[in-house]
Amino acid sequence: MSDVFGLTGRRALVTGASSGIGHAVAAALARQGAAVAIHYNRGAEAAEALAARINAEGGTATAVQADLQSDDAAAGLVAEAAEALGGLDILINNAGAMGPRQPFAAAGGDLAAEVFDLNCRALVSVTHAALPWLKQSGNSAVVNTGSIAGRNGGGIGAGFYAAAKAYVHNLTRGMAREFAPMGIRVNAVAPGVIDTPFHAATPPEIMTAMKAAIPLGRLGTVEDCVGPYLFLASPVLSAYVTGQILDVNGGQYMP
Repeated sequence: MSDVFGLTGRRALVTGASSGIGHAVAAALARQGAAVAIHYNRGAEAAEALAARINAEGGTATAVQADLQSDDAAAGLVAEAAEALGGLDILINNAGAMGPRQPFAAAGGDLAAEVFDLNCRALVSVTHAALPWLKQSGNSAVVNTGSIAGRNGGGIGAGFYAAAKAYVHNLTRGMAREFAPMGIRVNAVAPGVIDTPFHAATPPEIMTAMKAAIPLGRLGTVEDCVGPYLFLASPVLSAYVTGQILDVNGGQYMP
C-alpha cells in the first residue's frame, strides 16, 4: 500500500474515539499504518472492539479510559497512551459534547461551566500533558475538533457550545504560533451537521431545518470528515499548514 499520507509508524492519541468522528478517524489512522490510542470515557465496548480489530488486522492499537472533566485524568491518559505506543506524534483532540439545548434566558452558569469543561478545559489539559511527547517527536501534529457553531454562533439553545467551539478555533491559532518553533503544527477541523450520535437528542425539526440550509443537500457523514483529519495529521501533505480551521459542512458555511 502506498503511504500517501506518510502516517506509517506514527503514534496517535485520539480522544473521544468510542463513537462518531473520533471512532472513524482512529480507524482510518490505523488503516494508514499509524499506531493508535483510542480514548473513551463511557464507551468501553466500542473502543475496545475497535482496538481488538486493529490488532487482529496486524496494526497496533490500545483503548484507554479517562473522564476528561478531571484535570488529573488528562495527564494519566497521555502517559498511558505514550507508554503503550512508545511516544506520541499526533494528537487528535476530539472529545466534547454539546450538553442540553437551553436558551440563554433559561440557562445559567452551571451549564456554561459544564460545556466549557467538556469542550475547552479537557482540550487544554490533554494538549498540555502531550506537549513534551509531541516536542520530542519534532515533527508532530495536533488536530482539534471545532464546529460550524464556532463560526456562526450555533442554533437556538446551543450558544454555550458555539462559544466553546469559537474558543477552540482561536486557541488553535494561538497554539499554532507558540508551538511552531517546536516542530508542532496545530490545526482544527470544523464539521458541519454530521449524522452521528452527537445529534441523537437534537429535535427532528431542527435537523430538518439544518439539512435544508446545506447546499449539497444532505447531512454529513463521519466518512466525510476522515480525509480532512488525515490531511492535517499528515507530515507529508500538510507539512506547511498550521493555524488553519478546515470547514467540512457541505457548503452550509462559506467564510
